[in-house]
Amino acid sequence: MAEANLRLAGAVAVLDSSGAMWLPECRTLIVADLHLEKASSFARRGMFLPPYDSAATLSFLAEVVGRREPRRVVSLGDSFHDCGGHGRLSESDRARLAELQRGRDWIWVTGNHDPELPANVGGEVVPELAWSAFVFRHEPASHRVPREVAGHLHPAAKVRGPGRSVRRRAFATDGSRIVLPAFGVLAGGLNVLDAAFARLFVPGALRAFLIGGDRLFPVAGSMLSPD
Repeated sequence: MAEANLRLAGAVAVLDSSGAMWLPECRTLIVADLHLEKASSFARRGMFLPPYDSAATLSFLAEVVGRREPRRVVSLGDSFHDCGGHGRLSESDRARLAELQRGRDWIWVTGNHDPELPANVGGEVVPELAWSAFVFRHEPASHRVPREVAGHLHPAAKVRGPGRSVRRRAFATDGSRIVLPAFGVLAGGLNVLDAAFARLFVPGALRAFLIGGDRLFPVAGSMLSPD
């Protein structure tokens, strides 16, 4: 897997091509928008998707946890697609999640899809987290916040080339704050040139790190295309 080093308001952050962010100094792994049990949530409303999203997302998460061996994991909200998602996990998926949590601190930041989590979810549940000079929250604040690490918007970026265009999940940052891509396999993506991102970053400073297979491609905002 590839990585890219980033100075985030003076701190060292490593962007992982899995879609996670790694803080090496405090051995902390951050992921956003797992949306576990999204398929089963849709099925309850009569929209049927292959029911393997949680297993696949947890498998990808286990891979990056195994590589990084974090002391702490922070999940930035919408970890479950709804408040009942944890209860619908299969026995094997619940066991895998418990194994990932074992021996390390695990912090669930609540999101708009999962504002409440059950007591047996494991780890600590918080509305947001101010720690190690960073602010971790689900939805980015409407004003500019240095060292804010957020999710919610599912950033994606598009680049046009001769005769074709490429659109990928992406990290979005201006070097002061960052919005992480959705980690869940069924999560969609919103173009970083959408109006929802315009208020977040210093004008002209946006960079997107596109995830392409096992590679990361840093692209200046001026080189990106709208949908």
